[in-house]
Amino acid sequence: MTRDTSKTSTGMMPMKWFRSLVVGSLAFTAGCASGPQQKPSALPTKQAPSAPASSTTPSQLARPEAKEASASDHFTQAIQAYEAGDLDAARQGFEKVLAKSPQSLNSQFNLGVIAERQGRVDDARNAYEKVLLLEPAHTPSVVNLASVYRKQERGDDAIALFEKALKAPGHAHDAALLNGLSATYRQLGKLDQSELTARRVLERNKDHPDAYKNLAYVAYAREKYRLAELLVGTARKHAEKDPSLYNLLGMVYLKLDERPRALAQFQKAVSLDEKYAPGHLNLGALALSYRDYAGAERAFTRALELEPDSTEARLSLAWALDGQKGRDSKKGIAAGEAFEKVLANRADLPEAVCGAGWAFASDRTGWERAVAFLDRCKSLESTTEQERQMITAKVQGLQNMLKAPPPEAATAGSEGEKKDEATGGAGSMLNQLPQDANAPTEATPPPAEGAGAAEGATTPEATESAPAEAAQPSGEGTGTSAPAPVPAPQGASAPPTK
Repeated sequence: MTRDTSKTSTGMMPMKWFRSLVVGSLAFTAGCASGPQQKPSALPTKQAPSAPASSTTPSQLARPEAKEASASDHFTQAIQAYEAGDLDAARQGFEKVLAKSPQSLNSQFNLGVIAERQGRVDDARNAYEKVLLLEPAHTPSVVNLASVYRKQERGDDAIALFEKALKAPGHAHDAALLNGLSATYRQLGKLDQSELTARRVLERNKDHPDAYKNLAYVAYAREKYRLAELLVGTARKHAEKDPSLYNLLGMVYLKLDERPRALAQFQKAVSLDEKYAPGHLNLGALALSYRDYAGAERAFTRALELEPDSTEARLSLAWALDGQKGRDSKKGIAAGEAFEKVLANRADLPEAVCGAGWAFASDRTGWERAVAFLDRCKSLESTTEQERQMITAKVQGLQNMLKAPPPEAATAGSEGEKKDEATGGAGSMLNQLPQDANAPTEATPPPAEGAGAAEGATTPEATESAPAEAAQPSGEGTGTSAPAPVPAPQGASAPPTK
């Protein structure tokens, strides 16, 4: 889940993509269902047992050769590898299927899903395009390819893709295509077209939850939060297990400044699907807004485990670690290293460059790297004159300290000192919030807006790591502020389907 900073004014969210592999033996026909496709194979699923090892007696019969694995066997093994989290083994398995059966749409589609999971966007695009060459109206591939186009800022191409698929015989009223088109319009800021497209779905199916969800996102983008709340409620009647609905409702409550209720919805989302990364991101952002840096670290770490290539999750984790450096300088080093990893994918990102400089400055082992990053930060156009003066002073201080011999290790005179739970101790400020979804907002501790570093920090990094307003959705933050809770990816691409 990544921010779409190019569409910051619309408050739009990425579409939900198909998150399950296409599972079946060999699907050579056009499989257009958005869910798993179960096609049991008539071929054996296990290799024939081997005969006992031969002895040295020449007259003994030769051991029969093991049966070569069929395409169906490779497919089953690839699905098992994917479900076990071994994406490389899954990819190799589907490639073996295609070597034996080049027209297997499911295998080609699944390679696209795996490529997306691994951050290989161009490979994913190529895989989906190959499927569509064989079956132009393959709905999961259309939806996922449109998601890839949006990531590449090719929104118009995504719309054209949906419109072409809807013109295919029998697909004029395909709900998945219409909902995908609705979400794409919304992301491009075309809210009227988005609403009209979602209503086309309801003309045929008045209870379709994804159509109501799209309408709820439109209402959210129009800042009609009570209407969005109502529409989410309608969608939940028909899809009560959909975590993205609770995530969106949490965003609505944040906009209404009802944070305890928002917290309850985010927690509900991850309770329904522990692997739902947007929910963990939002829990982390909410913790960050309360300066519960330890809680934010746990949430962002989990989000990063689920989405290892998510720049947003890694940047968020860096801010959470940075907030704890006042109590533990090693957390500052960890924060700096996290910022470095962000820069490996997004070179010269201002908040990562400057964040790394201030983070590394927290411990002597990182001072040399701090000087290098702070010099880069100073040269950025987005850095103000006041910030440049602060950086100059900090760099001079670090250089002077580097020339001096390291001080002797301090005695452990404060080992028993209790850590401030709000700045990285073992507690969690979020645990002090009412857990009841209808709990009064008066019980909410006041957010520490603009306080991104631990209390008592002596460097200006507090301005670098201040969390954004908690009610602000992803893509609307500015400057070097930490990420705010983000709406669920809605209507995006599809991982391997079963």
